Amino acid sequence: MANLSDEIEQFILSIFTDDDRLKLSRNDLAHYFSVAPSQINYVLSTRFNLDKGYVIESKRGGGGFITIVRINENKQDTLSTILQELDGIEALSFNRANCFLQRLEREEIITDKECDIIKSAISDKALSVISNSAMARKNVFKEIMIGLIRR
Repeated sequence: MANLSDEIEQFILSIFTDDDRLKLSRNDLAHYFSVAPSQINYVLSTRFNLDKGYVIESKRGGGGFITIVRINENKQDTLSTILQELDGIEALSFNRANCFLQRLEREEIITDKECDIIKSAISDKALSVISNSAMARKNVFKEIMIGLIRR
């Protein structure tokens, strides 16, 4: 059974159309799910962030309306963007790597099976013998991205 955040995320994804912009009222969404607007903010910040291929636009005084913009890049652009982000960090947490993987899967750059294999390869358990597993995870993930660019 999905938790409430999963349900809110799935609802938002279900109302996206071919247009990559979706305008929503944060308050209406909170009312629909009988939650505080802060719960909607949480879902937006954790499920619709740049790592996952989304940008949230919010205007002060805009009546609580937000716009979710889905970034549609081609395969090479998406992989290059992720590589640039990896170059800008020292270490990579499993959660952030998972965000990247979800984006790659959603954009059909990798399959769900490939996603599962990569998750296993960069898991804390797989990297437990390495003293700085987050740094090792970044290097392994970067090499996977380079491999995906080459295929």
